[in-house]
Amino acid sequence: PQAKLIFTTSLLLGTTITISSNHWITAWAGLEINTLAILPLISKSHHPRAIEAATKYFLVQATASTLVLFSSMTNAWYTGQWDITQLTHPVSCLILTSAIAMKLGLVPFHFWFPEVLQGSPLTTGLLLSTVMKFPPITLFLMTSPSLNPTLLTSMALLSTALGGWMGLNQTQIRKILAFSSIAHLGWMTIIISYNPKLTLLNFYLYALMTAATFLALNSIKALKLSTLMTAWTKTPPLSAMLFLTLLSLAGLPPLTGFLPKWLIIQELTKQDMAPAAVVISLLSLLGLYFYLRLAYCATITLPPHTTSQMKQWHTNKPTHASIAILATMSATLLPISPMISTLL
Repeated sequence: PQAKLIFTTSLLLGTTITISSNHWITAWAGLEINTLAILPLISKSHHPRAIEAATKYFLVQATASTLVLFSSMTNAWYTGQWDITQLTHPVSCLILTSAIAMKLGLVPFHFWFPEVLQGSPLTTGLLLSTVMKFPPITLFLMTSPSLNPTLLTSMALLSTALGGWMGLNQTQIRKILAFSSIAHLGWMTIIISYNPKLTLLNFYLYALMTAATFLALNSIKALKLSTLMTAWTKTPPLSAMLFLTLLSLAGLPPLTGFLPKWLIIQELTKQDMAPAAVVISLLSLLGLYFYLRLAYCATITLPPHTTSQMKQWHTNKPTHASIAILATMSATLLPISPMISTLL
């Protein structure tokens, strides 16, 4: 318990330091605290795969942090500015883009993310896909005016394409959610040069829906599609809410997940980027396929073949309130979109 308390406090501390800093060195220190705090949570189970995941995570994040330092020092060398918003030197911008792409798991630096998520438990997976993405995204947001829009757009389209494509043939739920995260990051990156607030809105809603999904899966104790298929007898109401949350992640209209996609497509067409909007919308159909597959396994299936696994017993254990609130929010926030768009 004490160790867990220290790690969670360090996570919060690292995130807070990074998002509130103006100086590159403090931002870097926050990122480092974050990385070191999450490592024990990944390797907690002492399973070889968990250790491997922690090692991969550490190496990638250390490389990315080094690149962040390198880009800020190059910028300071040429311009004398250590301020995060004053990143003006083109080489620094390029290095920083690759560093943050590495931190977030954007294509072409996405290879570590599915592996790490697969090796860590579901609750740590949730932290990795939401809380750990927040500091790099804030850095992205602060430096977005000086980054190269063409590069960001191409990386975003590639991320959405690969996130959709590689998630198609997965059977492990954590890997599917990792690829879904990569695809969502593509949506966030494509709009960051034009309307950074939309990126943040997309991130918040993505974090909300992912939290609902991960917590529901953690409650069902499902890690692969075959266990999810037999889990519907355990808690039918939770499975039904998981179904809605997954469709919301896919971005289907009456649900919350449609809101950021709709606003982003609208903003892209305003910026005369209709082709990019069309391409990214078509690529999100790839993601829709595997979300539907997950949703289908979660609720609709009486499996078509006789499974070797037993049906699970119906439990009367009440669902945790946080899951209920998050799942309800990830299904029903679309009607307040006028209020959200006035905040933007």
